[in-house]
Formats: sequence, C-alpha cells, structure tokens
Amino acid sequence: TESKHRRRGGDLKTRGTELGSAVTGSPLTATTGKKSIVLSSETRKELAKQAKVTKEERRARLDERHKYLIARLADGIGLSEQQVEEAIISDDKFQLIEQFFASSGLKKLLFFYQDVLQQKLNASMRSDGSTNSSIQKKLFITMGSTENFTGTCAFFLRTSDKVITASNVSQEVNFGAFDCTNGNILQGLEFFLSQIMIPALKSQQNWGAVKEGLKNSQIQDFLYSVDKFVGTLSSSRQNIEDKIQLTKVDIDIYISNLQNPSDYITAG
Repeated sequence: TESKHRRRGGDLKTRGTELGSAVTGSPLTATTGKKSIVLSSETRKELAKQAKVTKEERRARLDERHKYLIARLADGIGLSEQQVEEAIISDDKFQLIEQFFASSGLKKLLFFYQDVLQQKLNASMRSDGSTNSSIQKKLFITMGSTENFTGTCAFFLRTSDKVITASNVSQEVNFGAFDCTNGNILQGLEFFLSQIMIPALKSQQNWGAVKEGLKNSQIQDFLYSVDKFVGTLSSSRQNIEDKIQLTKVDIDIYISNLQNPSDYITAG
C-alpha cells in the first residue's frame, strides 16, 4: 500500500510538471531525474485542453491596468496587442503582474523579447535522446537574473507604494525599453540614457518640491553626474570594442618536421 501511495505521489508530481509546461508553452516533455519522456498524444490533448482553460481564465481577468501594460509593450517592442496579450496569459510568471499591481508590491516588472530555443509541439524523441527544436522570438516575463539577456528589455517601474488601479496606472507606472541585440548591453544602456532619459530630464519643467527647477544647483549637479556616467559608459564600451585580438596561427607546419635538438634551435 505504501509503495502504491508513493507511486501515486510521483505521478501527481509529474502531472503537475506536465501541466505547467503545457500552460507556459514549454516543451511537452516530462522530466524525471536525467531522463526526458515524450508525452503521449492523448496526454498532450488533455494538457492542451487544460492549458486553454487556464489561459481563458487569465484572459477574463484582464482589466484596464493590464490593457495599459499591453499597449505600452506593443508600442515599445513592435508587436500587435493581440500578440502581447497571448504571450502574457501564456506566461508561467503571470502572477508577477498581480504582485506588481498590489499595494507595496513589486517595484519593477521586466519583459525580455529575444530569440529562445523552443521545442516544436509535434516533436518526437530522436534516437540520441534529443528533440526537434528551433530558434524563435519570444516575449516573456522575467526576474532579470535567470535568463541571459540578448534582445530587447521592456520594463515598468512604480513611483509609489499605492495599489495600482485603472484610474492611476498611467500616473503611477513608468514604461521604458532598451535594445541590447546580440547581448550588447553597454551600447543599449548608453543609447537609452543619452538619447531618451537625459533629453527627457533636461526638458522637464516640474521637479516637485524644487521650485527653481533646472536652475537649482542640486538638479544641475544631478544632471552633470548623469552626463558624466554616460561618458564613462561610452569610454568603457569603446575600450572593450577596441581590444586586441591575436590571430590564431597554425603551427603544425612548423613543428611537424622537428626531429632533434638542432631542429628546435633552428626553428627558434
């Protein structure tokens, strides 16, 4: 009896893993230890059905706050709002959006849009244990620390601890994006700061409690420090790009005929 209970528990755990993969659009395989098991067509159909239900439940929960995020993402990345919506409700980190909206919730919400290796839905296991897969562009929610960043980062930042509502989302949430195609993060950050943030700061008229605005010495010091940081960033990027790369030399032709010490001396 005990062994039967353990077996059922293992089946339930595997089933949970399978369902999670189906909901998030991940490869339809169950992983146990180091082995990957391709799911049967019946199981795939069942998981696809459950995944569809989960997605529709999430879609029904979308309100004006979500639509605001979706519109900003679509404009910033260059996708349709329908594509962004589908990506969001299919994401296994969907709950982070609710945590971002909550009172004293997450201060940032990050999205990556980049090439990822995705397994085809009708993939079958090859003799070597691998499956058919392809590189595709994908928009997904991220914490920013678990995936390599090689494409575009879109982000939302909160300006207070207030609960985010449909009426205040446009005032309380800021949106930005920067392109780091091919992993060129320094160049992407430099462009974002120099071409977007600094011009926006220098044209800003309202600085809150600082009535003098841009004439205030503290504001001027702040803008100077940001300018200086961008200059340092640019210099660092140029130094990295101008690094010396040694040419690889094929030395086989030089050492293949070395037979005795005198040959080594001559070669030297």
